[in-house]
Amino acid sequence: MITKQLAEEIVEQTMIRLNRNLNVMDTNGIILASGETERIEKIHEGAAQVAKTGETLSIAEDDLTEWQGVKPGVNMPIYFQGKLVGVIGITGNPEELKEISTLVQLTTEMMVHQSLITSHIEWNRKRNELIFEELTSGKPLSAAVHERISQMGLDGKISYTTLLIELKKTPSPSQRIVEQVEGHFHSQTVVAGHSQLNEIFLLAANEKPAELEEKLYTLLHFLQKTAPGRIGVGVAVNSIFDVRTSYLAARNALEFGKPDQQLIYFEDVELMALLKRNPQDDLAKFTGRVLTGLNEPLCQTLTQYFACNKNHAETAAQLMIHRHTLSYRLKKIKDITGLDPSEFQDAVVLHLALTIRK
Repeated sequence: MITKQLAEEIVEQTMIRLNRNLNVMDTNGIILASGETERIEKIHEGAAQVAKTGETLSIAEDDLTEWQGVKPGVNMPIYFQGKLVGVIGITGNPEELKEISTLVQLTTEMMVHQSLITSHIEWNRKRNELIFEELTSGKPLSAAVHERISQMGLDGKISYTTLLIELKKTPSPSQRIVEQVEGHFHSQTVVAGHSQLNEIFLLAANEKPAELEEKLYTLLHFLQKTAPGRIGVGVAVNSIFDVRTSYLAARNALEFGKPDQQLIYFEDVELMALLKRNPQDDLAKFTGRVLTGLNEPLCQTLTQYFACNKNHAETAAQLMIHRHTLSYRLKKIKDITGLDPSEFQDAVVLHLALTIRK
């Protein structure tokens, strides 16, 4: 059904080009919009007849007595996807309107199609965002979402992976980015939309790890050209009702991944996420106890040492110091903390303390 707002837009845009009065009527023959504003919301019996028969009706001067609320002109049905949604009428001598009437009908149907398709897409997007919001809220799902999940066939035993795409800035138009992101996953996309202003979510189904990674790198390459950002990848779950677990994992990936890291899997930050769930006071006590006495240069040395997998030559090269200087610093760290960076167990404690401190 054509809305009043759409009818007004059709009349305004078409009359500018046509220089003739137009009326747009609903399927009951009520005039929704017209260049002659006094006729709005009145019955147009000719339009009602067109809506009933689905056929164009021309009304000449001699025919006015047969119809109520009409003027000479041509009234044509408007279809959308094979269904009659309204009537468009052009005021004037039907003989003079023969050449332009079909063009006006075609143009109107194109405008209706564009508007209704856009509205349908927007409605679907909002519905998807509502479904995702409920799935990840941790609260019981509404009956409407349960029904929609069943209609979409998502309650079967297949795997789902949540992707959170954090954009550096809001792209314009942002909705186009969502559509392009969906396009990278084709039929594997379950739902997609905005979870936050600068963040897009996508729930993908049945993606194999290797294929998923390939698509993600392709997507990152695309984003660098349009809306630079990074992607947090959640764990795969085997039920749509466990999507919250995948979502929280993707959220942790973004939260605990390095700022300059573009693709972050939850597995990369899982240990840090587990540790960060402890009270901050306890974490501060741990890092304070382990690292007390170490100045910033020694902490930087230790960080680089672990980044180089405890390789002395590589660490010294990265720090641009002599290997003897590195050995001296590592010994000093051992003397201060009582922990030997070269020993596995001690290195784990030092590494965790440095990581949590950041």
